[in-house]
Amino acid sequence: MRRVCLLLLALTGICGRATAQTDEIQVYDGGLAPPGVFNLTVHTNYIQSGISEAAYPGAVTADGSVNGVPEWAVGVTRWMELGLYLPVYSYDQHMGWGIDGWKPRALFAVPNADDRRFFYGANFEFSVNRQRWDEHHYTSEVRPIVGWHLMSVDIIVNPIVDTAYDGLKNLDFAPSMRIAYKRSPRLSLAAEEYADYGPFSDMYSAHEQSHQLFGVVDYTFGWGLDLEAGVGFGLTDATDNRTFKLILARDLNVRHGATKN
Repeated sequence: MRRVCLLLLALTGICGRATAQTDEIQVYDGGLAPPGVFNLTVHTNYIQSGISEAAYPGAVTADGSVNGVPEWAVGVTRWMELGLYLPVYSYDQHMGWGIDGWKPRALFAVPNADDRRFFYGANFEFSVNRQRWDEHHYTSEVRPIVGWHLMSVDIIVNPIVDTAYDGLKNLDFAPSMRIAYKRSPRLSLAAEEYADYGPFSDMYSAHEQSHQLFGVVDYTFGWGLDLEAGVGFGLTDATDNRTFKLILARDLNVRHGATKN
C-alpha cells in the first residue's frame, strides 16, 4: 500500500473497465487478516462526472452514479484469506437504487507481506451479476500482486486479467498500480492508476483505452479502523472524468478504544 522512475517507465499504464463504474477501486497489497480474524471493508464510489451513455440497454450509467459494496473477510491461514462482497449495489440517475450482484473471493499471499521488502500473491474473484451491472451473468478476475517496500516508499502492481467466460481470446487486461509515500506509521499519500487495455487478442487503440489517475490518502486510526480516500481523474475520453472513492476497513476482532497490534 518504489528506482521509482525506471519502474514507472516500465509499468505505466495501469483496474477498471473501459465502460466505467466499478464497486471496488483498490490496489491489493498482499495484506491478509490473521487466522480467525474477521474484517469488514466498505467500498463507496461516486462518479461526479463520467461517461453519460450506458454500455448497453438497461445498464447502470456511470455519470452521477454511486457504487459500492460491503466486503466481508476472514483469515484462514497465514497465507490465505477468504472474502465475500455482498451485496454489490449502485444508484443510477434514471433507475435509482438497485442490487447488482455478489462476489466470493480467495486471496493468497506470502505471509507477513507488510514486513517484507519484496512480496507477492494472487486474488481470485467470481462474480454473479444482475443485468443492470454487467451484461454477462458470470464474470471472474485474476489479480496477481507484486510489490516492494522500499524504506518509506511502496510500489505495488496488480496486472489484472478479467474474463466473462466467453473464450480465451477475450481475456481482458486491466492492470492497476500504486506508489505510496509513508509519512508516518499511520499516514500514507499515494498515486494510483487504473486502466483497461482491452482483450489480449485485440487491444484497444489509445483513445479507446481507459486510464484513470487517483490521488489517495490512507490513515489508520489505531483502534481497528483504516480509512482510504481519493479522487480520480480520467486521462482519456473512454474514462470517467472525475471519481471519488472512500474505503473504510474495520478489524471486527478489535474492541473500540483498543490498539491494533
